[in-house]
Amino acid sequence: MGATEQHRYVRYQAVFPNSRGIYPGIFGLANGLAASGRLGAEDWAAWRSANDRADCAYVDPATVDASVYDREINPTAQAWFKTTATHLLLHINMDFYEDLLRRYRVDYEVVTSDDPGSLLYEDDVQIVVAPRLLEPARS
Repeated sequence: MGATEQHRYVRYQAVFPNSRGIYPGIFGLANGLAASGRLGAEDWAAWRSANDRADCAYVDPATVDASVYDREINPTAQAWFKTTATHLLLHINMDFYEDLLRRYRVDYEVVTSDDPGSLLYEDDVQIVVAPRLLEPARS
């Protein structure tokens, strides 16, 4: 059994915290890479296409509850995929995002947990939490 199958939730995130002290998720890392202007034209087009597929594949929690990612209300909020959402993880092609970050030397890690924090939002494929102080298991 793989590491993501042993836990209820999985998150792809930065290895190091950003200037606000949070660990951006894989989409934030890829979006930051695109915004930096470092992506070549082909990689930028592939990133844009992958993001468009992801946007269509599942609900943005902020469209259901704007407070979820409000920096004043929930400054450390982070999203986790449910490991049961294998169809989603395949559809949005996490391999693409991981490959993109590796090729551009953006450090990330895969973390898993059964209880990553205080629940702020939940749907059939993801949760958003205010993270606990304890470190989740790393894969």
